[in-house]
Formats: sequence, C-alpha cells, structure tokens
Amino acid sequence: MHLKPQIKILHKKKLIGLNIEISFSNNLTYDLWQSFMKRKKEIKNVFSQDLFSMQIYPENFDFNPTVKFIKWAAVEVIQISKIPEGMDSFIFSGGLYAVFHYKGSSEDISIFKTIFNEWLPKSKYIVDNRRPHFEVLGQKYKNNNLNSEEDIYIPIKLKTN
Repeated sequence: MHLKPQIKILHKKKLIGLNIEISFSNNLTYDLWQSFMKRKKEIKNVFSQDLFSMQIYPENFDFNPTVKFIKWAAVEVIQISKIPEGMDSFIFSGGLYAVFHYKGSSEDISIFKTIFNEWLPKSKYIVDNRRPHFEVLGQKYKNNNLNSEEDIYIPIKLKTN
C-alpha cells in the first residue's frame, strides 16, 4: 500500500460529543457511537454533518492494547453553548497533521499499521501525542463497508536530530 498524505496545518475547532475511557483490549467504540448517534440531534450550532472519531492518547502511548485512552464521538460546532446533558465539549487547538484519505472498511486496521510502521519511519516526522488523533467521517463514510471513505488525521512534528 503506497501512502501519500497531505501535510496540513489545522486551525482551532470546537467539538461537542460523548467520550469514554477505553483501551484496545476493552474497546467500547461501537457502544459510544451507538449512544452518540441516538443523541446527535440534541447538539445545536452544528458546523457540518461530518462526524469526528477522536482519540486522546497518553503522551508516550505505544499502542499497548491494555493502556487506556479517551475516545470521542463528536461533531464540530460554530460555538459552544448549551451542551446537552451528559455530553462534553472539546476545543481542538489545531497544529500540524498528516492527513490520509482512506477507502475501505472501518474494521480493517491495516491502514494504521501501514501509517505507523511504514510511512512514519520513512518520513521526516514523528507522532505528536500531545494533540488528538482523529478521523473525519463525511458523506462518503459507510460503516464497515469496503466502499467507505474517511480522512485520518495523525498529529505530527518534525524529527529532530
């Protein structure tokens, strides 16, 4: 698989949604999204219909299956006001990101293995876990469908010698 990401500087975004602490070995992503989709209509001032699947990892995260991290299901809003009960807001500060356009099933995690084990080591960047990782699920996203499309955002910074 040949990857050619776009390198982008992202600006601040305001998100509202649900979040939960999970690990890869105790993955409750399906439950989180099921709860969020039932309540998404409660969120006002929505910027677009794109969905954000966001992960906030510990700074030295090494993808150990038992290490916990925060998983979000959210939408971008124009302004944060009247947060629905039980939901939270998150202000994303922006920064430098590698953006990979992915076509395939959301169940196939091989794209992430390729990004982290092949593209990243050969690039001039390293992961910057001080900022969230996320996927933007737009109009072409179809859960668990081989024709699904999404954009994967990996926070990066230049390698230092």
